[in-house]
Amino acid sequence: MNNVATETIVRIALLGAAGRMGRAVLELAQDYPGVQISAALVRAGYAAPSALHGIKFSTDLRAALAASDVLLDFSTPASTAVALDACLAVGKPLVTGVTGMDDELRARLLVASGRIALLVAPNMSLGANLLLALTRTAAAALGPEYDLEITDIHHRSKRDAPSGTALALGEAAASARHQHLEDQAVFTRHAKSQPRREGSIGFASLRAGDAAGEHRVLFGGPAETLELAHHAASRAAFARGALAAARWIARQPPGLYNMAEVLNLPRA
Repeated sequence: MNNVATETIVRIALLGAAGRMGRAVLELAQDYPGVQISAALVRAGYAAPSALHGIKFSTDLRAALAASDVLLDFSTPASTAVALDACLAVGKPLVTGVTGMDDELRARLLVASGRIALLVAPNMSLGANLLLALTRTAAAALGPEYDLEITDIHHRSKRDAPSGTALALGEAAASARHQHLEDQAVFTRHAKSQPRREGSIGFASLRAGDAAGEHRVLFGGPAETLELAHHAASRAAFARGALAAARWIARQPPGLYNMAEVLNLPRA
């Protein structure tokens, strides 16, 4: 019976274990069914405590992958690029929640998905992924004559703006309208800006305090507005989705996946 129980456990190597999301994953994994954190990876020279929740931090990516079934990544784009090569070398799946990737890294991930299972998601919470699906539905129903504005609020240390989730919301809306986001996105407005162009998608980003994450999608039309919103009370919402994704992808063949497939939601 012990052997059967062991076979059902997915061993996860966690990259970026000392960061905000990494710590949330380490905490939640203590009681999350079907997973085990087999390695907690941090950058070389990390000066904080050497362990968290009884799990020792390490910088040895190769050894971590050898002892794990999947790599869960909450690091930086540069670290993701290194991790991708390491996963390809040993044929291990990769789940990454890293945002701020450039086009070159995104292209590399797409190519790599022909050899390993890959899941790339800027936001892994159930609520946020439902928001993506709802945004797509609303954009398709309302059309470009309804003005669309997307706002994201995050902690003061977040580097990318708009957030990866905000951009994903914009891409979902643009796709539903048969548009390309790069043609419609407006990232800056001030007193001297031109009047609002029909069909454009506006973005506003706020960075303050320790906000875990809030996203709002506003559709403004003739005599009415529709607002969709998701507020994360803590990073546990994202950590729960991340562990579900890591457990799920360990059983998948090579390919590029997203959270909609993990959560059985309409793909956005």
